[in-house]
Amino acid sequence: MALDTIAFALLAAVLVGSSLGAVTVRDVWHAALLLGVSLVTVAALYATLAAEFLAAIQVLVYVGGVLVLITFAVMLTRRDTDEEVSA
Repeated sequence: MALDTIAFALLAAVLVGSSLGAVTVRDVWHAALLLGVSLVTVAALYATLAAEFLAAIQVLVYVGGVLVLITFAVMLTRRDTDEEVSA
């Protein structure tokens, strides 16, 4: 019982840290990566609460779909250097 509580508290701390990082970081790419860490951590929290179906759906839909969509949007709309913009 104590091991479950320690695992839950550790995952909750990682979730809070990565969520705050995703909101406060200035680089969009790093924000997307931290969002991925938070979504995977939420799936791990579901797994510790014995909700394996919700954990699988979290990984498939949010991590697999939404995060890939955000990653492609960041890659396609990002400018490489400032020299190309001014030229």
